[in-house]
Amino acid sequence: MASEIAGKGVLVLSRWTALFCWAYLIWTVLSWTLSVEQIGVGVAVSAFAAVLCAPLGPMAGPWKILRPRRAAALARMAGYVLVRMVRANVALSRRIWARRMPLPSGMVVVSTAAGTDAALTAVGILTSVIVDSQLVDLDRARGELQYHVVSADSTDPERNRRRINAPIEDHLTPVVAR
Repeated sequence: MASEIAGKGVLVLSRWTALFCWAYLIWTVLSWTLSVEQIGVGVAVSAFAAVLCAPLGPMAGPWKILRPRRAAALARMAGYVLVRMVRANVALSRRIWARRMPLPSGMVVVSTAAGTDAALTAVGILTSVIVDSQLVDLDRARGELQYHVVSADSTDPERNRRRINAPIEDHLTPVVAR
């Protein structure tokens, strides 16, 4: 009985630690200030959020990113997303400034291989920071994502999937692999 209670305590403490670390990292990135007050408030808010969220379920700590294969895969994915972001921004700017270029925007539905909530979230966020496609809706039961795209040049769902979300999913697979 005592070992079960101790085991649950360790589990809740590990969840709290992971949540606290993530919350504080997010606080630091969003505030981008390292004054004593900012650090103190960040620690307090992160600790409070971690206490509230720890009972909800397991959480992977940010230290899991430090595994060499995962870190390398994450760096490759970040580089790929950065390159696509720059290309999409340049292409959109060119379309805006060259008024003679058509802007065939539209909605497309594509299938997804992302099976978990975390993978769907990552695919949605990463594809949406690239300005040529914005996630609008998802149908988890069917495994489909609906995007608003700047250039709806194809009605082929497989071609749209390969262009919009498949590269992100391919880069994401080694990052989330156990």
